[in-house]
Amino acid sequence: MFTLNQLANFVAVAEELHFGRAAERLRMTQPPLSRQIQLLENELKVRLFDRTNRSVRLTPAGRAFLIEARRLLHQADHAAMSVRQVSAGEAGSIAIGFTAAGAYATLGRLLEVTRAALPDVGVVLREMVTRDQVRALAEGGLDLGLVRPPVTDPDLEERGADREALLAAVPNDHPLADGDGPIPLAALDGQRFIMYSPVEARYFHELLISLFRQAGVTPVYAQYLSQVHSILALVNSGWGVALVPAAAAQLRYAGLTFRPLDLADPAPVELSLAWRRSNDNPALAKLLRHV
Repeated sequence: MFTLNQLANFVAVAEELHFGRAAERLRMTQPPLSRQIQLLENELKVRLFDRTNRSVRLTPAGRAFLIEARRLLHQADHAAMSVRQVSAGEAGSIAIGFTAAGAYATLGRLLEVTRAALPDVGVVLREMVTRDQVRALAEGGLDLGLVRPPVTDPDLEERGADREALLAAVPNDHPLADGDGPIPLAALDGQRFIMYSPVEARYFHELLISLFRQAGVTPVYAQYLSQVHSILALVNSGWGVALVPAAAAQLRYAGLTFRPLDLADPAPVELSLAWRRSNDNPALAKLLRHV
């Protein structure tokens, strides 16, 4: 099989139509260049040049091969440039996971940083609950995750990304919809409440259970759901009240009102970045330097 070096030699002779000038261009002597062209012709089993003492001309086969040789050399240069860019974190792809609630605000800011730091890197987005993200990070299916803490897998690194408040979401005709000040948690005692699933939405479930226990509050749990938008849809239909992260207020429902809560911790909802310590994707390393 011919080599890239033989292709480069052939292109030089084809463009110069003179072995001496082509040899000078390639910074070599003429005999080795002639030998390389002979080897290439033997490999292809065709004559590429008609040579006389006075001229060098491409044969029809040579003219056709010149097009392919240039294409192959261009592809080889592009491949070399691509792998250098991937190695430097300037190309390739990065897979980012996120929770549905994390997409309301934090994901947008993360993508802005990603576009600025990695303009030529492809971004693959995957919506997953934290449990599935942690598994995908450990198995290599994700490079970076927006997850709810804590991350207990020792092979994963965790860094705090965001904190936000909790808001009460109540139907417009509910007594708690009126007023301007923060709602005390005690006001939720005995209320029909749309609660987070203890499995699919474990983080929010445990956070609210802890807050209710500390405040001595016992709501009446009407439904258990995993996604914030589904919870708000039930509140909008008058099914009960709920507590949601502040960014969810961006989801506009005509039939519900968002009210602030009177909490000791004004921003109890946490979101973290997580990644596998041994991940060798250069794009991830570059992104983490900018986050």
